[in-house]
Amino acid sequence: MRKIIVWIGALVIGALLGLLGISWLNEVMDFIASVYTRLFQLLAVPTIMLAVITTFASFGSGGMGRIFGRTMVYTILTTIAAAGVGALLYVLIAPENLPLDVVSSGEEAMTDVAPLSYSSHILSVIPNNVVRPFLEGNVLSLLILAFAVGFGLSRLPESENKAVVVKGLLGLQELLFLLIRGLIYTLPLGIVAFSAQLSAQVNAGMVASSIGKYVLVVLGGNVIQFFVVLPLFLLLRGLNPIKALGKMMPAVLMALFTKSSAATLPVTMETAEQRLGIRREIARFVLPICTTINMNGCAAFILVTSLFVMQNGGTPITLGTILLWLLISVVSAIGNAGVPMGCFFLTLSLMSGIGAPIAVLGIILPIYTVIDMIETAENVWSDSCVAAMVNKDLG
Repeated sequence: MRKIIVWIGALVIGALLGLLGISWLNEVMDFIASVYTRLFQLLAVPTIMLAVITTFASFGSGGMGRIFGRTMVYTILTTIAAAGVGALLYVLIAPENLPLDVVSSGEEAMTDVAPLSYSSHILSVIPNNVVRPFLEGNVLSLLILAFAVGFGLSRLPESENKAVVVKGLLGLQELLFLLIRGLIYTLPLGIVAFSAQLSAQVNAGMVASSIGKYVLVVLGGNVIQFFVVLPLFLLLRGLNPIKALGKMMPAVLMALFTKSSAATLPVTMETAEQRLGIRREIARFVLPICTTINMNGCAAFILVTSLFVMQNGGTPITLGTILLWLLISVVSAIGNAGVPMGCFFLTLSLMSGIGAPIAVLGIILPIYTVIDMIETAENVWSDSCVAAMVNKDLG
């Protein structure tokens, strides 16, 4: 509770500093925020690798099969639920088409954004050497490597050499978590910087404009998923959602500011183990996987934004169209990377692939910062819920 109070105090102080509008102070806050983001990104890569490898090596591929199976079931169910909520709100609120002059202004915002094909996105996940995924921070590629190494270690016969390798990896993991705890200890300074950065952007009008009903659908869907749907999942498994959210609040707040579930992963794992009480072997296996495939907020964003863009391009939004794109959004979100603006660029790729007017995304771009923050917080909360349910099932 004391930590939460300190974090909330840092949040308020940062917001007030950002509202002052002092240029040199904003530059200092931007610098500090960038430092913290880079440090957490630095720790995220070895956290993912060591967590998956050591868990596989320690418990074997057979034991991991049950955990992975339940993780996939809960991931798919929560992601479908998130997209379904977005689809329902889209039908009920029914955003209108944008004026032609507004769409034209969006074309200028998209001139520097190069869309990639979805096939290129999939190919980028397949590593062609050992070093590149580390250099690029490609989370899905790292997971593939970690699965391969961990599976290999689990299949090796027991020997002194295997024991040395596993003990060395476990030692590195303990050192890594010591560094993570030290970084979390200084995090109030980072929260002040993140909060000041966002406050300054809002004060400057970067996220002050909106496009009404579309934004209401996206944010409303996230709020319903966060406070209604995910707690219902926990209640059905006999877990207290209020207690769970309170325990995971440090990770949720961290996700809100970093806009990256991958960068937040060290905090998510530490909080899940130390505060929520999830068993170590489950937290360190489920959470890295969920960081890359459990994208509730992303699925809802892809579905709602795709429908909105296609509607502005003249495509009739029928029940069949909604169901088709619900399936596409769920599959696409599972393959998305947990990085800032990952959902935006994935949606851009999908829309450019079908010839939809991507200029509409240029209208959304200025307000995507706020959407991305809320989506990432929802994703990390969903990751925590999945881990908690798997922990309960295998208790």
